[in-house]
Amino acid sequence: MNTSGPAADDGLHLVPFRGLRYVPERVGSLAAVTSPPYDVVVRPDGLHHLESADPHNIVRLILPQAISPGTRHRKAAVTLDRWLADGVLAPDPEPALYVYEQSSGDILQRGIIGALELTTPAEGIVLPHEDVMPHVVEDRADLMRTTAANLEPLLLTYRGNGGGPADVIERTVRRTPLLATTTEDGFSHRLWAITDPAELAAVSAGLAEHQALIADGHHRWATYLRLREEHPQPGPWNYGLVLLIDTARYPLRVRAIHRLLNRLPVADALAALGDDFRIRRLDATLPDAMTSLAAAATDGNAFLLAGDGTFHLVDRPAPELLARTIPEDRPQAWRTLDATVLHATLLDHLWHIPDAPEDISYIHDTEAAVEQAERRGGTAVLMHPVREDVVRDLAQQGVTMPRKSTSFGPKPATGLVLRSLALD
Repeated sequence: MNTSGPAADDGLHLVPFRGLRYVPERVGSLAAVTSPPYDVVVRPDGLHHLESADPHNIVRLILPQAISPGTRHRKAAVTLDRWLADGVLAPDPEPALYVYEQSSGDILQRGIIGALELTTPAEGIVLPHEDVMPHVVEDRADLMRTTAANLEPLLLTYRGNGGGPADVIERTVRRTPLLATTTEDGFSHRLWAITDPAELAAVSAGLAEHQALIADGHHRWATYLRLREEHPQPGPWNYGLVLLIDTARYPLRVRAIHRLLNRLPVADALAALGDDFRIRRLDATLPDAMTSLAAAATDGNAFLLAGDGTFHLVDRPAPELLARTIPEDRPQAWRTLDATVLHATLLDHLWHIPDAPEDISYIHDTEAAVEQAERRGGTAVLMHPVREDVVRDLAQQGVTMPRKSTSFGPKPATGLVLRSLALD
């Protein structure tokens, strides 16, 4: 890996690396070996579906199955070594940055994948906007430590001003790609390598002027930083695999992440609200109920509860309740977030539910959240998304949102390019 370039305190420092990629002749199809990011594969049936799609599906590395975490992670390392020895995965011949394109219908997203020099939030170069859960960071750290690999890129965004990276991307996509595939969600994926020194220099110089927002991958960024502390000497652990998207050219979609309260029936959840919220039962389909939630969210905090076969729109919290339960030492934009009210007022004060894995599951897919709530006799709390400008403004103030507050997308497919730290 070439680590020359501007110092990290000048801005983003993205460097080439020798990507590990599937050898097409050794797998059924490139689409069959990809996966969504690890934290989106939430259902056992989704995991089993991916495992059965191809014996070499990347999910066997990012979510290995075994009795204990240590055993799982060792299994992933053994699997990775075997795939390399068998020629299922192979490193590219020279270090590169990679232009990555996703498209579906009217959605088009292009960005650059590379190894980004790690910086702390205090340095103001890579900005987190959500808190993280320590047990998830520990799990991801042990997996990366054991495999000595970055198995999936984080999604970071920046606001470009033309030239530099943008020009390189537009020139690159006119060439024949390294790979092209369409995954079962209907998204087409294409990947190109950038190895020309002049183009690499143009990307480096352009990114050095910018800071980035973590759109997806807070736990993995925290993991990168933890592993850097364990390897204080300059080297590959000072960098992490990322996809950088210029949202001035390719705006992302922002979706909500829903909560599944595993041990709280809907009836008990509603009863605990008393007169502190307005509650309306909706005899509607899920899409129509989500439309009603969006309309209510324009006037203040609103949530949709599900799990008993119908939907309950909960909004208009009592101002005196919010005054008692919301911390006052944060900006107004943070104090009025739905996620803030959910965690501080509902979960902590009214429902008394700890933020522990056995009590709360975080689910991206709306239908999956409702289905699991009905199956478990729990409550799905369906959320309305936060605008990107609110997220970025809070991040620039150094204020983090409650964990799992947003879901930016489309997310990069996992499995198209990996980074082995042993190659750097």
